[in-house]
Amino acid sequence: MEMSIGENIKKYRELKGFTKEELSFKSRIGVQVLESYERNERIPELDTILKISTVLDIPASELMESEETQKPDKELLELIQKSGTKRAKLLLRKTLDFTEEDILKAINLLYELKQGKK
Repeated sequence: MEMSIGENIKKYRELKGFTKEELSFKSRIGVQVLESYERNERIPELDTILKISTVLDIPASELMESEETQKPDKELLELIQKSGTKRAKLLLRKTLDFTEEDILKAINLLYELKQGKK
């Protein structure tokens, strides 16, 4: 059975002995928001995944991993198609030089720069 981000958040929260309230407070997200993630009603943004993983002291990839990580999912295939194979390969090759945390920080920085231009 494939585990979702929400199921992974709940699993690691319970393994680390955190209540929903404790994880919410330390991650600076609302309890209701956390509950909606754990019920798979919402998918957290990358910066939120990074906050939660930091509080739980686990790599963010542990929250995002599923049992089917070896098989490209439909969304990944669509993104490759939209961005073009050459561009997707370039981006993926470059990500190998960085840690997951570095990549998440870079994505957040790019997002902030784009927001600043509006």
